[in-house]
Amino acid sequence: MRLTGAQAVWESLVREGVTTVFGISGGAVIHLYHALPDYPIHHVLMRHEQAAAHAADGYARATGRVGVCMATSGPGATNLVTGLATAYMDSSPVVAITGQVPTPIIGTDAFQEVDITGITLPITKHNYLVTDIEELPTVIKEAFYIARTGRPGPVLVDIAKDVQAAAIEYVYPDTVNLPGYRLPQEDISSPIQRAAQMLNEAQRPLIIAGHGVILAGAEDDLLALVEKANVPVATTLLGIGAIPETHPLCLGMAGMHGEAYTNQALSEADLIIALGSRFDDRLTGPPSQFVRQARLIHVDVDPAEIDKNVAVNLAVVGDLKDVLPALVPLVEEKDHTAWLARIQEWRNESAQRDILAQETDELLPQYVVRQIWHATQGNVIVVSDVGQNQMWEAQYFIHHRRRGLISSGGLGTMGFALPAAIGVQMALPHEQVWVTVGDGGFQMNIQELATVVQEKLPLKIAILNNGYLGMVRQWQQLFFEGRYSGTPLLGPDFARVAEAYGIAGLTVREKSQVVPAIAQALATDGPFLIDFRIVQEENVYPMVAPGAPVHHMIRRPVPANDVLKEDRT
Repeated sequence: MRLTGAQAVWESLVREGVTTVFGISGGAVIHLYHALPDYPIHHVLMRHEQAAAHAADGYARATGRVGVCMATSGPGATNLVTGLATAYMDSSPVVAITGQVPTPIIGTDAFQEVDITGITLPITKHNYLVTDIEELPTVIKEAFYIARTGRPGPVLVDIAKDVQAAAIEYVYPDTVNLPGYRLPQEDISSPIQRAAQMLNEAQRPLIIAGHGVILAGAEDDLLALVEKANVPVATTLLGIGAIPETHPLCLGMAGMHGEAYTNQALSEADLIIALGSRFDDRLTGPPSQFVRQARLIHVDVDPAEIDKNVAVNLAVVGDLKDVLPALVPLVEEKDHTAWLARIQEWRNESAQRDILAQETDELLPQYVVRQIWHATQGNVIVVSDVGQNQMWEAQYFIHHRRRGLISSGGLGTMGFALPAAIGVQMALPHEQVWVTVGDGGFQMNIQELATVVQEKLPLKIAILNNGYLGMVRQWQQLFFEGRYSGTPLLGPDFARVAEAYGIAGLTVREKSQVVPAIAQALATDGPFLIDFRIVQEENVYPMVAPGAPVHHMIRRPVPANDVLKEDRT
């Protein structure tokens, strides 16, 4: 059939199974938007292109499918950059389609022309500039294949305006031919046998479950390994949900703001198996001081991650969906009674000190997050922003469901939560989705409240409002002489702003108001926003000071009495 380039794009997206696209129209994509109504794809009109990229990212993280965003040339395309970098750092499969000025004037500094492929080269898995309509179907096919296979990531396709208007005899390829793109094809049988031997010999083994477990859909395989070998599991921030946090062998999050007993276990283990974790600095601290007495096994689909940050004793390069089923039959059933008992001692000590809050009538953020968990029993998806609110969510919300926490990890992008939650809710309309966000991050993409209303999305939004850029303020307090430079933050009356958009809103200033407010939000069919005016200078504990090893943690200064974190088991 004969199609225009614009029609060929939408036809190709339909054939890739795309049903939702997040974007903003403009002159360089006007042909694409003209053709859109003829195709069974729902377009979500965002209010900022960065938010469109985050929404596509959230859609991808919630489903494992490729999320798609669209923008015009020039500022529309450059506004995608932060969202694409966020997706790239967290290995999220996204395809971004941008318009470009017509081919004859590329390179002339034409109106709204930028070299978006040059700009995004370091923050995409691959990108394309399409100036020949004959290449268009193949490029779309390749973009989706690259985005979703191996280690996932974003791909950008920049399409000249005249290519969108030209016509082609449309044929969509069945396969791709990418000689320079190689998925792991190593024989993993030998390293898997060695990994099993090392695990069978270990007295104090520990698994680090990273985001790669979730990306691979290998949660069941991880559980089979953990329960057969009786090995405790620490997670990274983005690995939360790889194993239910209610499981007795789950130690919770490790790293800079992880559980103190989890970091102690890392420092005392004699074998650590990292599954789909890239040993980032928030997990390891200084690499030279990371678990020096343990042997390390690293399993990752990306060979570039092996020995990049931490030198390991054994590498297994492969997909966890292949590696773990092959490993489980080779490991022996163990009890590790003494090792698990020692970890339980550390856990008991930590429960009396660290992840707690003092008995007080003040409105503490830890209490807010815990009450959201109590009210929902964790049967929701939480999309958290970045900063103190992110760490309190990770510490106090007990995640037992898969893909139950979605957050920006590697880039730490403030403003991520609200638009990403729009993508999650669009992907999973029957799920309940909560946003946890600070007052700083919320103001970075607050305009997307209009998108929430336009799409009739029942998001629940909890703002942990302390009037500061809180995590930076905490560092200033602890390490920079308490000089609060550039961190005190003025914000609006968020409840009234929500009401101006047509969203029900409440302001909560008292501890006694927290539970009724959450109940009201849950009883409301549509979206609901709660502005929690929390204690302004509450800190996140434990934490690791800059340059310190992860087992040297700053603990809560005063022992607490009011236990908020019940035993996860």
